[in-house]
Amino acid sequence: MRTGSNPQKTQKKIGLKANHRVIVVVFIPELTGYYKNSQDVFKLCLKSLITANKGDYAITVVNNGSCPEVHDFISNYSAREIDTVIHHSYNIGKIDAMIGAARGAREELITLTDSDILFVKNWDSATRNIFRNFKKAGSVSPIPFRHGLFYGTSSALKEILLGRLKFSYEEIPENFEDQNKYLSSINWNNEKNNEVRWPVIEKNKIKAIVGSGHQVLTIKREMLFTTVPKNPSLTLVGGDSELKYVDEPIDKAGLMRLSTFNNYAYHIGNQVESWMNGLLSSENVKEGNHSYVESTKERKKTIHHRTYIIRKHLIKTLFKIFYSE
Repeated sequence: MRTGSNPQKTQKKIGLKANHRVIVVVFIPELTGYYKNSQDVFKLCLKSLITANKGDYAITVVNNGSCPEVHDFISNYSAREIDTVIHHSYNIGKIDAMIGAARGAREELITLTDSDILFVKNWDSATRNIFRNFKKAGSVSPIPFRHGLFYGTSSALKEILLGRLKFSYEEIPENFEDQNKYLSSINWNNEKNNEVRWPVIEKNKIKAIVGSGHQVLTIKREMLFTTVPKNPSLTLVGGDSELKYVDEPIDKAGLMRLSTFNNYAYHIGNQVESWMNGLLSSENVKEGNHSYVESTKERKKTIHHRTYIIRKHLIKTLFKIFYSE
């Protein structure tokens, strides 16, 4: 039996406090061996996110079957700092944990990040600035990557070939040290010359790098319900899970894979280095301007995979002909 009516039925629709959500997936099964310092790395990641946040984004932490110490550590944060926490009792796989949480989010922009990323001041505003100026941006990474020109970027290359964007190879010497930090973190050889050239697009005097890695990406929510596979990956980590569920869907949606012109985040790895803590001085964080990215509300049609592969290789070939460095 029910007496009266539920008062929530008369309430207005729920308003969003921001249009950007950051989703951090963490799996630390133990605090020994490879994972000995992983909790310190994770702590630095969260500290950097919270320090840089002036109300422009919300944070979701997905505990993907971590050990009890990490579970308890996450629980110590206030709801003001981390407004959503998801606990899985066992590891369901990185991609499934990440995509599942992302599909449950309501914000227009969603950052998918590993738990070993250090964010610095203004990373959010720099990322949103790319989305505002490049309407076909599908993903933006705060870590520029010089070697990503032909990885999941056929939609961006198509825009350049059609003359819709200004493109050039440009020296960015101020990125030299930060790029080498990133290359070292993924066990690549360092650059020897700060005069190397980067693939740059420009519109309305705003510049972005074509391509990115996939340790941290901000994407448009719409892709999660169009080009991202509907079935679970059922993969613990690696394989082609990130390719199929993150990298290809961006390109298949006809959207561009970009990164910020300068560096706004660092890949920590599994060891915290002394210089990293010095980047988190709160006095260096600029107040957010709470400017939102307008949603196009456009559902992209899913391209057939074979058609996508043929298109991708054709565009890459043409681009190399017309824009060889």
